[in-house]
Amino acid sequence: MKIKSKILIVAGSDSSGGAGIQADIKTVTTLGSFAMTAITAITSQNTTGVKSIVPVNSREISKQIEFTAKDIKPDAVKVGMLHSKDIINSVIKSLKRIKAKKIILDPVMVAKGGKKLIDDSAIEILKNNFLSKVDLITPNIPEAEVLTNIKILTIKDVILAGNYLIGLGAKNVLIKGGHLNTENIQDVLINRKEMVIFKNKKINTKNSHGTGCTLSSAITTYFSCGKTLKKSCEMAIKYVNHSLRTQPNLGKGHGPVNHLNSIQIKKIFR
Repeated sequence: MKIKSKILIVAGSDSSGGAGIQADIKTVTTLGSFAMTAITAITSQNTTGVKSIVPVNSREISKQIEFTAKDIKPDAVKVGMLHSKDIINSVIKSLKRIKAKKIILDPVMVAKGGKKLIDDSAIEILKNNFLSKVDLITPNIPEAEVLTNIKILTIKDVILAGNYLIGLGAKNVLIKGGHLNTENIQDVLINRKEMVIFKNKKINTKNSHGTGCTLSSAITTYFSCGKTLKKSCEMAIKYVNHSLRTQPNLGKGHGPVNHLNSIQIKKIFR
């Protein structure tokens, strides 16, 4: 398979492999692109929760971004877990230095088990200094509530929150609707020109660890290959849904999705 594009992933590590940088690498690779990384934090976790978080020094994160991009220029950048304001500021400066294009931000704030992954001062920096510099932000409903201070209970609330983020300077917002108490999943893409609702049947499973990381990395990959942002979101949502349907049922808690769902090995191995 020929490599389609080059993706730089700026995110935290998940020792259990279901989310974070591990999920990002699996997704980008499965979809045919080349993954490079700048690790922002090291976590000790499994499917039942997060045991500890050790942030990487902001200078080391900048070195990872800039030294990597100096040699292999990324076609797009996916940004995930940014633990503190110092790290966010360093990432902003480094992405500017490498003249990064096609930046997708997944504002990772809370782990599946409920562990908070970002502090309050970092959230303000994210809103005021980074939001306007990315092409797309992909919060889930709890993250959108934190960013907007809007309680989201209905699809109208989702649209209200999306427009609020556009008002803060976001170019495009995809709010994931998995936390709404509805029969179908409604993911809402909003910008200043249009609003698109992607409707899909809800897949009832506890094994959804890493869906946000997987979705944003899939969007980044499709976007880097020349798809429009709307088409990238549509295709990435389909990829995640199939990953959920074929999940491997690993671990005692919130298990991972199946990142390899799009790969078919036809040869019989003995």
